[in-house]
Amino acid sequence: MDLRRLILGLTLCSALLPFANTFYAGYTVQRQQLIDTTQDSNAAYARKLAKSTDDFLQSALQQLAYTAKLLAEHMEDEHQLMEEATRLRLQTQSFNSVTIYNPLGTVLATSPETLQIKGRTLTSTAVQDSLRTQGPVISQAFMSTAGNLIIFLSQPIFSAQGDYLGAVGGSIYLKQESMLDKLLGEHFYEDGSYLYVVDKAKRIIYHPQSQRVGDTVTGNQAIDQAVSGHSGRIAITNSQGVPMLAGYAFVPSAGWGIVAQRPQSATLAPLDALMRTMLYKTLPLTVLLLLLIWWGARRIAQPLRQLANGAHTMDRPETAQTIQSVQSWYYEAQELKKAMLVGLGLLHKNITKLRQDVHTDPLTGLGNRRHLDTALASFAANRTPFAVLAIDIDHFKRVNDSFGHDVGDTVLKHLALQMRDVSRIDDLPCRVGGEEFVILLPGAPRHIAAQVAERLRLLVESTELPNVGHITISQGVSSWPDGSSDMPTVFKQADNMLYAAKRAGRNRVKVFTPGRKVAETV
Repeated sequence: MDLRRLILGLTLCSALLPFANTFYAGYTVQRQQLIDTTQDSNAAYARKLAKSTDDFLQSALQQLAYTAKLLAEHMEDEHQLMEEATRLRLQTQSFNSVTIYNPLGTVLATSPETLQIKGRTLTSTAVQDSLRTQGPVISQAFMSTAGNLIIFLSQPIFSAQGDYLGAVGGSIYLKQESMLDKLLGEHFYEDGSYLYVVDKAKRIIYHPQSQRVGDTVTGNQAIDQAVSGHSGRIAITNSQGVPMLAGYAFVPSAGWGIVAQRPQSATLAPLDALMRTMLYKTLPLTVLLLLLIWWGARRIAQPLRQLANGAHTMDRPETAQTIQSVQSWYYEAQELKKAMLVGLGLLHKNITKLRQDVHTDPLTGLGNRRHLDTALASFAANRTPFAVLAIDIDHFKRVNDSFGHDVGDTVLKHLALQMRDVSRIDDLPCRVGGEEFVILLPGAPRHIAAQVAERLRLLVESTELPNVGHITISQGVSSWPDGSSDMPTVFKQADNMLYAAKRAGRNRVKVFTPGRKVAETV
């Protein structure tokens, strides 16, 4: 092998191997980050939906309890029983049917009357459990005599003297439209993601594919963990053999498990596209570098060959001048090295941009939850105090339902611009959920943060948006470390203040103050 080929081979190895290693390392790191982000999002989504489902069941039991109290004095009035059963079924549409029965399980009234079970004695396990316990019951899913897969909720009826008079129960048909079906069914994706719900017996009680409702699922770790009372995340393979990134949560009042999952391929698709784009953009420069390397190898070999020839003419006067003339070629070699560094620098720049994209919410351009976690880790390491604003758009679902998700996205982006307008140069506005936003204010005390929050609230309230008109926001404010030395607790305080603002009528700011039972309102 001559010197030109040796230099060419070594230079190609030194250029391509770091390029390939950096490309592979960047892909591996970003792939894991995307997987972690998706699993965290699904876990948070499952927990949120489990909370909403639990709230719905508790609300349904409260409705039944109120009806039971009203019926205590009218158990002999058939007309009154029928009217109350019909009112309960139609007023909130929480139940597909309502049944009132006596301590023997005999039906006194039912709505709708088309069920034609009045006067019959009910023998289902759910009814017998309610008669036996004489307390509130949320049953497991069971098949009715009419062939409906049902969940049965009931509340006992007691007289003023404490005598047990029977019970009022509401049935939710899992394969028909109901409030529970709407609660679970309005959450969907277009990329293969979906969620499903199972009861204690691991029987599916909700699934986007209605034919799966009623199936019992075994060998699924996410379901096993969820019905055991746990919440978390896991990578699984679904029944069709598709790798999924799942989050799961437990519904305490019913013992159900909720699983939200997304195909791994859908999660990694943006990364694959970005890596291909980066490769295509760096390929021309890589080809140019290879040509420079080939040319440089030829140029480097020529002076070195002159040096080798000059070794045979050491005694000639002109040899010194020849060797001196070769010295400049080391400078050219250094320039070639710089050119290679420029190429690698461009690659690192692209990888840095890719990492930045992973830390940025694609819709609003604000930081995402991973960016938020990175900032908090920095604040904790440097003991930098900060205030946090928890922000939520009031009645945002109404905007999506009335005007569509495209208009909703426009509202989110406009709010993001307004958050930037009121933020200081070091503040960190982030989007952490659908209509949920956070602003971190490093070094700001609570009263300054409250002023920023109030400026943002007034700006949002006074701005008229196309199609939508005026919107409002609710905000909660807390601070670290004077709110609490534990950062998650500070965020929980801000969330609690946000919910307090919503309960107080929305379009306001609530500030957490240590030692006070009532939040300050700005």
